[in-house]
Amino acid sequence: MSLDLKKYKTLVFDCDGVVLDSNQLKTEAYYSVAVGFGANHEQAQALVDYHVRLGGISRFIKFRYFLEEILHQSVTDDAMAELLESFAEEIHRGLLACEMAPGLMDLREATRDARWMLVSGGDQTELRTLFAERDIDGLFDAGIFGSPDNKDVILEREGADGNLAKPAIFFGDSRYDHEAAIRAEVDFVFVSQWTELQNWQAYCSEHKISVIEKLSDAYCD
Repeated sequence: MSLDLKKYKTLVFDCDGVVLDSNQLKTEAYYSVAVGFGANHEQAQALVDYHVRLGGISRFIKFRYFLEEILHQSVTDDAMAELLESFAEEIHRGLLACEMAPGLMDLREATRDARWMLVSGGDQTELRTLFAERDIDGLFDAGIFGSPDNKDVILEREGADGNLAKPAIFFGDSRYDHEAAIRAEVDFVFVSQWTELQNWQAYCSEHKISVIEKLSDAYCD
């Protein structure tokens, strides 16, 4: 479907599964990190299942859940640091090489009068470094934001500061993206090509969500 994007002052994008084909990469990294931490197959798979179920949520929350609810261990600074460092190492090289959304540059040209913002569950420092290394950080003139702040906090803060000018539209691929967009009072489009949300068709139909397969389908005339 083609969207009328000319009315929007800000376009907001999730990263994994929308701008980059990195969902499967991160899913595999959660499993590998869990096993490396000493988890068995069932425990590592439980973390993966939790990650997929809570797409778009910060890794900090997922690893706290892993320690508390799956391994039944205390959440210590040392344990969290080990998990987060291992995860960052696992995904860095993959994120440098994974596919970028086809047509991203054309979409930027088609919406040159709007500001672009990236709002992700990924680590903010890593994201800014990664996007600079891939030479696409300049596309997001309204900023690149991520954890430890969650998407609700980021959208509320940037809206209050006037950086997230409205009307705005959020391109996401998870239930949390949709819910965060509603709470931030911005429009939402579901991008289906790389999503890991199970039964996304039924979810989008139930909530009357606009769906595109990939970002290139959003071009304005």
